[in-house]
Amino acid sequence: MPGTGRFAPSTTGHAHPGTLLAALLCWLDARSRGDRVLLRLEDLDPERSSPELCSAMARDLEALGLDFDGVVRQSERRAAHEAGLDALARAGRLYPCTCSRKDVRAGGLRARDGGFRYPNTCRDRPLPAAGWRACAHALRVRLPEGELALSDESGLDLSQDPGRAFGDPIVRRRDGAVAYHLASVLDDADAGVTRIVRGRDLATTTASQVRLRELLDLPVPTHRHHLLLLEERGGKLAKFHGAVGMPELRRHLPLPAICGFLAHAAGLRDRPQDATPRELLADFSWQRVAREDRVVRFEAGTLSLVDQAPGS
Repeated sequence: MPGTGRFAPSTTGHAHPGTLLAALLCWLDARSRGDRVLLRLEDLDPERSSPELCSAMARDLEALGLDFDGVVRQSERRAAHEAGLDALARAGRLYPCTCSRKDVRAGGLRARDGGFRYPNTCRDRPLPAAGWRACAHALRVRLPEGELALSDESGLDLSQDPGRAFGDPIVRRRDGAVAYHLASVLDDADAGVTRIVRGRDLATTTASQVRLRELLDLPVPTHRHHLLLLEERGGKLAKFHGAVGMPELRRHLPLPAICGFLAHAAGLRDRPQDATPRELLADFSWQRVAREDRVVRFEAGTLSLVDQAPGS
């Protein structure tokens, strides 16, 4: 029986090379297996997302040559997300949190991803008598304690006790928006997602999401994490994120050249020669995909690889 994959970008701007690489690898994985692949537009942030940006993301991916078997906007799934919050409340797992980001940073406890760990300060606070909908504060979920043994399909070790490594995650923000972790696991389950292919920067979130799936009695998909595109920034390496979007790329490069560069960066081609996703599908294999992150530069209208990321 065919499985289902999904590409789930945040719709806060145009697709950049890192987005395009993640979308391409997700699409190639699904199509090479005869699976369905969905596009889920993660547009829950009311301050950073908009219908125009959702449309722009979908157009950017279509321009690259990627087709999807369905498109979902997270903002249209509020009822399902609230049902998930109801289930967590019934299980006694929700609690209000009055801590700000400034409070968490002031605690000085570093998390595994380089951010700051929430020390579960408000864990014993009860919900209002009228329930979570009457709560004006952010809501967190009390995760089960204990080490979770976990690895992805490539063998990457994802084991951790997420409640200690990162702290209990927010599942509904103070402004009422449902947070990433909860929306993601609910939407995966409702769409029948069986495989999650995504960048290595999201690997550390996997254990928290698996714990949430367990609390909600949801199936756990197979995970695979892949290389990232990085850029030199201030003498350091950072994700090649918003530096250049698809409209700027298309002003300087034909679409087959963009796709060919991505294939070269991923290790699927020896040289950055013109290609389309359909052409890459013919001999796609994860064994050919590079494991090391790649450093990318965009200068004078040209994309180039600088070197492999040190320490990768």
